[in-house]
Amino acid sequence: MKSILILLPFLLIFSCQTPVKNAQGEESETTYEKAQRLSKEFILIDTHIDVPYRLVEEWEDISKRTEKGHFDYERARKGGLDVPFMSIYVGASYQEPGGAKEKADELIDMVYGFAQKWPDKYAMAFSVSDVKDQFAKGLVSLPMGMENGAPIEDDILNLKYFYERGIRYITLCHSKWNLICDSSYDPDKHWNGLSPFGKEVVKEMNRLGILVDISHVSDSAFYQVVEITEAPLVATHSSCRHYTPGFERNMSDDMIRKLAENGGVIQINFGTYFINGDHQQKMSKAWDNIDRSNMTSEERTTYIKNYMLENDVPKGHVEEVANHIDHVVELVGIDHVGIGSDYDGVSNLPEGLNDVSMYPNLIRILLERGYTEEDIQKIWSGNFLRVWKQAEEVAGKLRNEA
Repeated sequence: MKSILILLPFLLIFSCQTPVKNAQGEESETTYEKAQRLSKEFILIDTHIDVPYRLVEEWEDISKRTEKGHFDYERARKGGLDVPFMSIYVGASYQEPGGAKEKADELIDMVYGFAQKWPDKYAMAFSVSDVKDQFAKGLVSLPMGMENGAPIEDDILNLKYFYERGIRYITLCHSKWNLICDSSYDPDKHWNGLSPFGKEVVKEMNRLGILVDISHVSDSAFYQVVEITEAPLVATHSSCRHYTPGFERNMSDDMIRKLAENGGVIQINFGTYFINGDHQQKMSKAWDNIDRSNMTSEERTTYIKNYMLENDVPKGHVEEVANHIDHVVELVGIDHVGIGSDYDGVSNLPEGLNDVSMYPNLIRILLERGYTEEDIQKIWSGNFLRVWKQAEEVAGKLRNEA
């Protein structure tokens, strides 16, 4: 069995080496070769990469190939990743004792450090135009999104502070309710959706041009945000509940339809926990055990690996990520789906998408399923750039009206 698993990544590549015939019957590039070419031609935006959180636990030089983790410069270039949104993740544990704002600042400083230390590789990005300009220069852009609104604390002025520091989306909450809204993970629905403060936060984010990220929020909070926002919404790292019944962290079909009506986009999470219902149900018990423990990161990794072996937990496959993209397209069309892998933030990834070097495997599958180059360009970045640009325009309009 182990030998089959070892061979699987190679089979993914070599199974698609049959040359494609052109109109004259001449051999042209293989599907995989085309996937590799498109991965270099199109801007790829992945809206959720947890590198800062990973490097706080153990520092590595991400300007070259690292031993651990899912992201570094070398693998990003190989996979065609041009715009990894750096996740400024502040855990719910900071909400009660405080220190959330300081933690966010620490991680933001780290990201600025990447661009300052390796200016020939990385550059900060604060706008759609920055992304396009830096792609033309061959640089990897580093925009930032804040995962959990806890660093805003109870001060609406902190939104402007973080905007000026470079934050361009905020995930309203994380694993527990906070001062803004309820969490999909938390059984305590303290606010029954958004808090009164949370409603003001959404409005001010619209005014500033900070994208409202509805990943992690409760269903009630999502529907209330949709009613309030004047700008398109984004789910930066969520998948389809259709494949994980009962898992509130993913989006239901009705939520996806509402998101599309709003003009927004769902960025598909690659984590096997998010794409495979059997995996999610079996692993939920493991995560309950981890949450009640004081395991280190290394102990947690070992525990998960052993638990999966002992309980026959499926690993998942790149095809399943494509299934989630298919489902969104079938529901609402090609204009409302993108990529939000959660690399360095999830413990288990599907075969064929083990790190940031492997995005071409997903392009290959989409091509084989009949997606056009235009479709793939929209999924890769076009849809998210449209939403980001619209948020910038809404902010300009609201400021002019003030």
